[in-house]
Amino acid sequence: MPNSRMILLTGGSACGKSSYAEELCQKLSFPRYYIAAMRPFGDDSEEKIARHRVLRSGKGFETIERYTDLQGLTLPKRGTVLLECICNLTANEMFDEDGVWADPYEMVVAGVKALRSQSDTLIVITNEVGTDSRAYDPGTKAYMDVLGRINRALAQQADVVRELVCGIPLTLKGNLEEIV
Repeated sequence: MPNSRMILLTGGSACGKSSYAEELCQKLSFPRYYIAAMRPFGDDSEEKIARHRVLRSGKGFETIERYTDLQGLTLPKRGTVLLECICNLTANEMFDEDGVWADPYEMVVAGVKALRSQSDTLIVITNEVGTDSRAYDPGTKAYMDVLGRINRALAQQADVVRELVCGIPLTLKGNLEEIV
C-alpha cells in the first residue's frame, strides 16, 4: 500500500475519540471521507448519529454510510478516511436480524485492509472492551472476544495507535508527528 498510513484510536466510551479523530483529519489531505458504520435503530442511535453529523459539519467530510461489507466499498478518490467505528461494524457483520451470530473477524479485518488500500491516511476508531469483570450473555461475550481479536490485528497493522483517556491521547505505538 504505497503511501498509505493507518492510525488506530481506542479508548472507553465517550472519551473523546471522535472529536480527536476529526481534529486529526483537519490536518490531512482532501478529499475527506467519513465512513459511518452505526446502523440507525431506535431513538438513542438516531440522537447519536445526529450529534455526530452536527459535530463534523463544515469540516469538509463526505459522509458514506456503510454498515457492512467494507471490502465492497470503492472510494471515488484517495484521501483521508475516518472509519467510525469498528465496534458498530463488527456488530453489524456479526449479528443478523434474528440475533443469530457468526464470527466476523475475517470480513472486518479484510474490509479495513481494503479501505486502507484506497486511502492516503486511514483513521480507525474502536472501543476498548473486556476490561471489566462482569459476566455477559454468550452473544455479548462472543462479540467482546472477536472485537478484542480485531483490535489486536488492527493495532499490529497500524502505523500509530493512540488510546484516549479522559480526552487525553496516549501514544501506544508509532509517531503521529510523522503522519500529521
